[in-house]
Amino acid sequence: MPAPPCPPPAPAAAPILPRLLSSVAPVALAAALVCGAGPAAVVAPAAQAVPFVRPPPLQGKPFASSTPYAQAQKLQLGLDKLGKIRPCPSTNPGCVSTNPLGSSGSFASPLLIPESSAGDKAVASLRQAIEKTQSNVDFKVDQDTPYGHYIEAEMDGGVGRDVMEFLVKRDAGVVAYRCMATKVTFVYPFTTAVGDSKGQKQRVAAISQELGWYAPDIQSSMDSDDAGYPP
Repeated sequence: MPAPPCPPPAPAAAPILPRLLSSVAPVALAAALVCGAGPAAVVAPAAQAVPFVRPPPLQGKPFASSTPYAQAQKLQLGLDKLGKIRPCPSTNPGCVSTNPLGSSGSFASPLLIPESSAGDKAVASLRQAIEKTQSNVDFKVDQDTPYGHYIEAEMDGGVGRDVMEFLVKRDAGVVAYRCMATKVTFVYPFTTAVGDSKGQKQRVAAISQELGWYAPDIQSSMDSDDAGYPP
């Protein structure tokens, strides 16, 4: 009595993993041979290679950039969007600026241009005073802007190089400025920067004295006014 024919093989399920298909293929091939089918009747699905996708690069360092040390390395120079000298950053304690938006200890009075130095003569006189009173001066920017004549100069500081920014407003007869170190010192293990604004104020005072320009002590006036009010 002949053996009953083998039932047709059930349709193969959708491939899940290449490793699973490679283990099932030999069993399916052996069953097909026993049932009388040729090797060509069974086609084992080929293992599909999974393409390697490189992960996108990290955009910056979100954790490191939040530290005071990392913030101090990003020194913003030049005028702000309103065409003004920038205030002192909180991570640069030795800075002085005529912009009052910074801390009260970093505020400095602008220089008043006398009538004898009005116009283009003010810019030339300021440039000469910087070169005469500072060491190894390097003028990075020296150009006219819609807000006045902007000067950015680097010079030797107490530790490394310092930078001074000036905005000569000829029409108003004043010079706004900012003076600070290009690199800030941090004492381990503290995360507070170490700076001395007295040294920067002395730098500006030397330039003012060389020019013979008057710088009103606005901070002292503000302190005197505050002292007149009860606590």
